[in-house]
Amino acid sequence: MKYPAFLALLLTAAWAQDTPVAFTGARVIPIAGPEIPDGTVVVQNGKIVAVGPSASVAIPANAQKHDAKGKVLMPGLIDSHSHIGSGDGADASAPLQPDVRVLDAIDPRHSSIQKAQSGGLTAVNIMPGSGHLLSGQTLYVKLRDARVVDDLLIKLPDGRIAGGIKMANGTNPRKNAPFPGTRAKSASLVRELFVKAQEYRDKIRKADGDAAKMPPRDLRLEPLVEILDGKRVVQHHTHQYNDILSVLRLAEEFKFKVVLQHVTEGWKVAEAIAKAKAPASIIMIDSPGGKLETKDLRLENPLILDKAGVLVGFHTDDGVTDSRFFLRSAALGVRGGYSREKALYGLTMANAIMLDLQDRIGSLEPGKDADFIVLSGDPLSTYTKVLETWVEGKKVYDRSNPKDKLYAVGGDGASHDASYPSEVEEY
Repeated sequence: MKYPAFLALLLTAAWAQDTPVAFTGARVIPIAGPEIPDGTVVVQNGKIVAVGPSASVAIPANAQKHDAKGKVLMPGLIDSHSHIGSGDGADASAPLQPDVRVLDAIDPRHSSIQKAQSGGLTAVNIMPGSGHLLSGQTLYVKLRDARVVDDLLIKLPDGRIAGGIKMANGTNPRKNAPFPGTRAKSASLVRELFVKAQEYRDKIRKADGDAAKMPPRDLRLEPLVEILDGKRVVQHHTHQYNDILSVLRLAEEFKFKVVLQHVTEGWKVAEAIAKAKAPASIIMIDSPGGKLETKDLRLENPLILDKAGVLVGFHTDDGVTDSRFFLRSAALGVRGGYSREKALYGLTMANAIMLDLQDRIGSLEPGKDADFIVLSGDPLSTYTKVLETWVEGKKVYDRSNPKDKLYAVGGDGASHDASYPSEVEEY
């Protein structure tokens, strides 16, 4: 190893972290407030330091300045339901597998992660698939440049790894035994498992810390106890209105927090969803197909849900919607009558709330993580390109770099996984 070069690299990295960076003259969309036609954003040590009109923001004398005149700067996009990273979940052995963790399957160098960066995504909820009533534990990640999966993790204040749990009903988990063959049986199996989790939790509470009285450790029931205790949210794949109502009944019965995923027919039962205070993470496509339960998809879905009082966010379900085109989801919502401001909120702050990370990400505010994107134009224009993506104050995508641009536009090598030449030492 060339030690002088290595030390120089460390010193450069340290300088980049300590030196403030200022983006000046941009059209800033902070999400937390009105747009700023001529704005400045200052970041340092991975955090946002200042946001406001260029005339009133004090730029530190030692700041590295970026002229962003003619460009748009907004928070990094947050995807509340994705499958990037080539992860998988439960297998065919049982319909309910809460012990399975997508954490143990994600490939952090997979090209889908670089493609997501090129689409302006900075935080993602990576899920296992939907072919089970419960297919495993999801993982909330930051799209940092990663060598190992630990580089992507978001840690909670109590030290736990951030994530939810993926459940599904409707068509997907209905198969031959041991899977359920009907909707009623689907709900029955879920109810049965949650009752077991309640009993397991009661035994733990009764033991009151006495190891001799503790029940044997049960990896299947541990995450369900977290759900019952409000420490883990259920992210529930559901399309038809009757399936949506089944989810809400189960959530009410077992008092768990739920985020409804897809919610294709949410517009039919918007009032019930609002009454249950369940957020809706929805997918926007303009050419429905693939399964009968999505035939009643409406572009007006976010508008109707929002008017009823539902928190609405968008997701890609990548690759149903390619992460590189996530901005288009908001544009489709606007086509259906949704307001521009709420559509952009649905790509950012609404999803941050659904992941319970609203204090860290989702808007451009002092003290929040410096996750943002630089766009060539209006975020809802089909002609706009993501020019740069920054995560915690570090640039992870730059369209002016031919290698990065390849992930955005495709071509030979666009599906190659990330490589880091510095890992190969010279002998």
